[in-house]
Amino acid sequence: MAAAAAELFNGERTVVFLFISRVLFAAPVSVFYEAVALFLLAVGGLLVEISAEGSTALRRFKTRPGASSGILLGTVTLPTVMFSRLIQLSRVLPDNDIAPEVIAGLNMQYWIVSASCFGVLILFSLALQDSPNNTSSFHLRSSQDSKYGLLHIVLYVAVCCMSFAMKSDNGWFFLMELFWLVCHALAAMVLIQHILKAFPACATLGEALLISGGLVLYFGDVLAHTLAKIFMLAISSTLNFVGYVTYSEVAIVIQGMMLGLFLLPKFYKIALRGWFYLKSFRKPEHFLADGGSKAAVQNSILLYVCLSIMLTLLIPAWLHIVRDFHVHPVVWVITFLSTDPLKRLTLCLYWISVICASVLRFYNISKHSKIERILLRKYYHLIAVLMFVPALVYQPTFLDLAFGAALAVFLVLEMIRVWKIWPLGHLVHQFMNAFTDHRDSEILIVSHFSLLLGCALPKWLSSGLNDRPLAPFAGILSLGIGDTMASVVGHKYGVLRWSKTGKKTIEGTAAGITSVLAACSILLPLLASTGYILSQHWLSLLVAVIISGLLEAYTAQLDNAFIPLVFHSLLCL
Repeated sequence: MAAAAAELFNGERTVVFLFISRVLFAAPVSVFYEAVALFLLAVGGLLVEISAEGSTALRRFKTRPGASSGILLGTVTLPTVMFSRLIQLSRVLPDNDIAPEVIAGLNMQYWIVSASCFGVLILFSLALQDSPNNTSSFHLRSSQDSKYGLLHIVLYVAVCCMSFAMKSDNGWFFLMELFWLVCHALAAMVLIQHILKAFPACATLGEALLISGGLVLYFGDVLAHTLAKIFMLAISSTLNFVGYVTYSEVAIVIQGMMLGLFLLPKFYKIALRGWFYLKSFRKPEHFLADGGSKAAVQNSILLYVCLSIMLTLLIPAWLHIVRDFHVHPVVWVITFLSTDPLKRLTLCLYWISVICASVLRFYNISKHSKIERILLRKYYHLIAVLMFVPALVYQPTFLDLAFGAALAVFLVLEMIRVWKIWPLGHLVHQFMNAFTDHRDSEILIVSHFSLLLGCALPKWLSSGLNDRPLAPFAGILSLGIGDTMASVVGHKYGVLRWSKTGKKTIEGTAAGITSVLAACSILLPLLASTGYILSQHWLSLLVAVIISGLLEAYTAQLDNAFIPLVFHSLLCL
């Protein structure tokens, strides 16, 4: 019995349980139904993950080898982030004049990510039902499993319906809200299968679940605004069922830029086929593979043309028509820089200097030094601290735009690397390959994306009303300081390991937790000197740092993706 309990509550699951318990403990009565839904989601994720351990049915998804499924962590992370934001908003509501549309939009976004994750759990459950040889010691017989699964779905849907019924006074919008959630759930089920098929062995199920949930939320918002413009739904309350929220100009520009880059591969493929049809060249697949031919050069030029058209014509047109953004993004960015030119241009020069110096230095070290790659990669975490902390303290709005621009550059460079686009494809691949680890592959290198998004997402999520000054720093603190110190100290001085099979040490985790607390003790007075009203309680901060530090010690998932979101959720409480 004790062995079974130990297998059930392994390290990662125990930390996730502590994480969920801390968030639910802080939930007010006003979000009762959302809290119940989060609890049901966590229970469903736990049971599916346990059943998946002894089954071969989910192997068809071709996940990253050597890692656990991560279904539970991937299921609860994004919904808990939105739920923590709801708790934060409900806490500051009495002291601030917040429009009802803001609360309704954030509430709908929570239900969107929750329904998306729940839909993926149903997909996994159906796949497990088809497994003829499930050997998990916790796996129920198929008839009992089916009955429990059906009951779980009924309970979740009932809680969702009661939540909307309590907050909706119109039956038509109530049905539209439910329909919108079902559409997101189905989209997530389709998208996660496409991600795992297009990028085999690049992600675990939990990581793919996190990515699919985020993309469904993002594209759902894009679709919501587009549909609103098409059907001329000008009344904000009419748009609540699609999670409609108001964004700043910076967020609108980033949204348009990201939309263009996500659509670029499809646009490029269409243009490539048209080009081949006109010129009677070989098929695009052969064309892409032949990196040294004249056709490959023409193919590369076509990509640059498509990229230029997308970002200078198509996306500005979408911003103008759908988002009522009547200034060309390039002109807007120039104007934005000119509003505070001394600070922002100086910051740009500082970033360029740091990037050039670090890239040249660390790349030479990676070729000639015997320093292990895990330590070399952590230098870039420290570079993130040097670059982002000054900007986040003194130019937070400009940093939002810079994060978006950096993500756009990373996406373009990854396309160039994967498609071997002349003349940079080989050079980019050679450079990026010097810093990869076991979680990267030839198909997709995710390390730099996860580091950038790990630092950027907490800042983006904290935009607007925020009474927790450390919440935007969640990614920088957890990755740039905590994860770096944990890796360096654990690698050099660690002796006591958390588990017999893992590499993480107690000394490394202690160093990571201590370093983050020390950084917070320095950062809080600095923020107070710039005019922030501090309301961060040290006991809550200590719990947040410990839980995120333990998660870094135990998880086999992509820690750059999960730890900042978990830390941010806890800092919002």
